[in-house]
Amino acid sequence: MDATYPSYLKLHQSGELARRAEGAVAVLAECTLCARKCRVDRLHDPKPHAYCQTGRRAILSSAFPHHGEEDCLRGTRGSGTIFFCQCNLRCEFCQNCDISYTDSGRKVAPHELADVMLRLQDLGCHNVNFVTPSHVVAQILEALVPAVEGGLNLPLVYNTGGYDRVETLKLLDGVFDVYMPDIKFADPVTAKELARASDYFDVAKAAVREMHRQVGDLELDERGIARRGLLVRHLVMPEGLDETREIMRFLDREVSCDTFVNVMPQYRPSAHAAAHPKINRPITLDEYHRALSIAEEEGLWRFDRRR
Repeated sequence: MDATYPSYLKLHQSGELARRAEGAVAVLAECTLCARKCRVDRLHDPKPHAYCQTGRRAILSSAFPHHGEEDCLRGTRGSGTIFFCQCNLRCEFCQNCDISYTDSGRKVAPHELADVMLRLQDLGCHNVNFVTPSHVVAQILEALVPAVEGGLNLPLVYNTGGYDRVETLKLLDGVFDVYMPDIKFADPVTAKELARASDYFDVAKAAVREMHRQVGDLELDERGIARRGLLVRHLVMPEGLDETREIMRFLDREVSCDTFVNVMPQYRPSAHAAAHPKINRPITLDEYHRALSIAEEEGLWRFDRRR
């Protein structure tokens, strides 16, 4: 393996990784890491009045080799997923609400999170995949330093709901090899109703442009495993095809027609979906096929076809 691949190895050698971690941790004192910009003190309050309700330590729910991710991430040995509690979106229909709505996991110090990354590497995972990382960027950067010192050399995946600040993403330039945002909504009314984030699409568009600037289109190695680049997920929602078209048009015209997209059909009513009649049903097969057609009509062609 190239001595400077993955890209964070070079940052660590120069001392820049530790400097980035120190800067990100300082932001926690008046936190603006994610797009909520709560501006509360997360350094000293164990459960601050922030949207994520996460203090100085990240809250780890689980970590394991995941064989249900995209083929290019899971390969034959799984994607080493690390699930964090208290997502910064908490969508009304979240299928992982037992994780994203709660602090039911355990608080981890940097060396403990580093040990988790190294264990996933020892298990043979193709990458380390941070799920809902937007609110714990500082803690991830902080843990990466001892992880690299312990021998970590896997590609890193930033698996996010898309509500990320460009300023924070710039701290990750050269750290993450694969960005995997889910662009959920295009309509501000929908985003406000289902995620209390009317500015969601504007935020997500800026974030995805920055992600693509950093890593470009998705590159696969000789085994078909993601090495570097952008992979966008989009969950097809009931009655949501107009938003699907707007999202796919954005990707084609403002990011790249070569964007790798996973158009996902697995929506089902979960969490608080019953309170929103429009989404209180699974999508139909026709809606899913229509969503795929829309993506192609808008000029995209690289899809995760595994079903």
